[in-house]
Amino acid sequence: MSKNRFVLKRSGVAQLLKSNEMQSALKAKATIIRERCGDGYEQDIYVGKNRANTMVYADSIKAKRSNAKHNVLLKAVNAARD
Repeated sequence: MSKNRFVLKRSGVAQLLKSNEMQSALKAKATIIRERCGDGYEQDIYVGKNRANTMVYADSIKAKRSNAKHNVLLKAVNAARD
């Protein structure tokens, strides 16, 4: 039997994690989460040093209070995992 080796190049992985395709996949997931949360929540995406990042956050005072009391963001993320 022959030995097959698979070696990842760090630069290639970093390029994949920053790619436009990864950004659009993250944006789609963040949109689903934001829509589950309701009014007062916003989303943002940015490319960091190693990868693309997205976030959903409570933007209004009402949404911040609701999230603090009912964990709206956490419940939306857990529901979006499916």
